[in-house]
Amino acid sequence: MTAPREGSRAEQRLRTEARILDAAAELFLEAGYERTTIRAVASAAGVQAGLVMHYFKSKQQLFQRVIEAAPIPDVNGTESILTSLAGRLDSEPTASLTLLRSMLTNPEAADAIATTAARYQELIAQGIPADDADLRAAIIDAIILGLVISRHLIKSDQLASADTAQIIELLRPCVLSLASGPDQDTPAARRRLSRGRARS
Repeated sequence: MTAPREGSRAEQRLRTEARILDAAAELFLEAGYERTTIRAVASAAGVQAGLVMHYFKSKQQLFQRVIEAAPIPDVNGTESILTSLAGRLDSEPTASLTLLRSMLTNPEAADAIATTAARYQELIAQGIPADDADLRAAIIDAIILGLVISRHLIKSDQLASADTAQIIELLRPCVLSLASGPDQDTPAARRRLSRGRARS
């Protein structure tokens, strides 16, 4: 697909859409779906409300575009899970937080969370050498989801102020245990994994 020419009308539209989506994501996160209005989004984006409707047709379609922007973390082994979590604890993308905040009150947000979780768990499970890999992956995902919600949305005192590196190191043995196969899920195996990580 050819990229829009710089300064062209198509490029200007893409920039305006991106500005509207950024403003909408922030407002959906701060106020929730029900209390966010098209007029408020337009004001935050510096455009007319009619332009928002022209581009996105409705608040529901605008919300759908926002939640579609929520990324799925990359997974390539235990260390990548922990590295990805560290990044999310430091700065979770606004689109992802919007999804998490809205999932209990908006069916589309709940469906998007379920779809994203299933894809993420499938990626994690592929690297777990165990018959119950799917369950282990689901538990890992639940732990990650709980940490992100507690730190960024609930703003739990301990988690909100804790150093990210400390959280990751405390969590590491748990994730290593879950992500290892049954034969590797022993204290000795975890020590070998830790020594290997220290040498790398």
